[in-house]
Amino acid sequence: MTFQELNIIPPILEGLKKANYSKPTPIQEQSIPAVLAGRDLLGCAQTGTGKTAAFSVPIIQLLSEGSQRKQGTPLDKKAKSVRTIRSLILSPTRELAIQISDNIKMYSKYTDIRSTAIVGGVSQRVQERALQQGADIVIATPGRLMDLVNQKQINLSNVEILVLDEADRMLDMGFIHDVKRIIAKMPNKKQTLFFSATMPPEIVKMVQTLLVNPVKVEITPVSSTVDRIKQSVYLLEKGKKQSMLNHILQDTSIATALVFTRTKRGADRVTRDLAKINVTAQAIHGNKSQNERQRALNNFKSGVTRVLVATDIAARGIDVEELTHVINFNLPNIPETYVHRIGRTGRAGKSGMAISFCEKDELPFLKDIEKVIKKSIPEVKDHPYPMTNTPVYAQMSSKSASGGNSGFNRPAADKPGKSKKNPARKPKSEWFTKRDKPASAGKSGDRHTNGSSRARSEQSHAKNRPLSGTARTSDHSQTSNRSSYQGQQRRAKSQRDQAN
Repeated sequence: MTFQELNIIPPILEGLKKANYSKPTPIQEQSIPAVLAGRDLLGCAQTGTGKTAAFSVPIIQLLSEGSQRKQGTPLDKKAKSVRTIRSLILSPTRELAIQISDNIKMYSKYTDIRSTAIVGGVSQRVQERALQQGADIVIATPGRLMDLVNQKQINLSNVEILVLDEADRMLDMGFIHDVKRIIAKMPNKKQTLFFSATMPPEIVKMVQTLLVNPVKVEITPVSSTVDRIKQSVYLLEKGKKQSMLNHILQDTSIATALVFTRTKRGADRVTRDLAKINVTAQAIHGNKSQNERQRALNNFKSGVTRVLVATDIAARGIDVEELTHVINFNLPNIPETYVHRIGRTGRAGKSGMAISFCEKDELPFLKDIEKVIKKSIPEVKDHPYPMTNTPVYAQMSSKSASGGNSGFNRPAADKPGKSKKNPARKPKSEWFTKRDKPASAGKSGDRHTNGSSRARSEQSHAKNRPLSGTARTSDHSQTSNRSSYQGQQRRAKSQRDQAN
């Protein structure tokens, strides 16, 4: 099938030709006709399947063919431009939003459609000016868009087509409430295109609320994505990940490598250590400015930099066609994130390599990942830093995952156990050791008096002694719960700040 057969108008065909698009991908073949017909769409697709063009191309065509402006026309040069935002595309990260914006500019080059990106990390004033000049399509991250909405700098009351791209990632990053508030600013009657690589319960609930009789398109399920990628895992002694990475990168056949770390500090540390062994590397994460992130990405794409070290959030939107290796320096605690990570290699049907480092405390994450991808990840045992002193658990078999015997056994994380010998606690104060001793023998006439004094003394101590048992445990539990909740809120806020 060709783009002409999908009834794409000539100006867009010209833009696609300039962008070297020869024929549509499967998701484009299925999505474009449905969107052009005005249907809501639910797309379940991994990165690298061509979904950006699947929703962008028909949106450009619908807006080009639709009513132009409420006042004035493109031909009436004296009339004040009153372009209103008719399509909003929400993306979880700056990089992905900018990538979508660049693609839309290519596709719409020979049309009258204007688009702009609204993301954090750059001047808001510049973005306000772009909105004042008029835009038909806005591509935005939720955080910066909410800022403009709250400041009444943007009007969403004329949106005809809404796109939620990588909705599951927006949920993971804590954007879902911002997304709901943004949607509340739009008309109830609109066309909605919803894309998500995974479908957790909260996303299913959103789909049921937002979409009306949607066309469902599912391309490249998780299992077929990972089947194209050669995966391996190194079980390492604690503290040996950097040494293992240095060892692996001595192999010159690894032309490019995208290394994932859990934290921003970790990304910077890995980059510095690689520089010490003369491996060209740059870090990309939320503490870097937008210009620094873009420069690092451009250097990686052009081959100036051999290794790009990234956090999960910053990596959204990274699209490198010839990426040969993905290395998980830290295993993710969310199994679906693993699939997103390794999906950076093996794009468009090509093969790729995914290498994971796993320390003892990450073994439960490895087990969860293997359940999701329904296969065991082969272990590389011949290396200088093997994990030691670990028990063995039977690896998830196909009987529980895919119906056969995986044939792999893997060390398991130790389960916490009770100590065989519990040493006696030291008393907290002298009172604890003295209060139960019998009173000294005295005169019979003093016995009653001494007993009363002791009773009064014990009552006094009882008022001042620490709470014991249930009350103290309850207070500690409440404090722990509050600390845990506050920690979750801080982490979610940190992710939102990085992405926007």
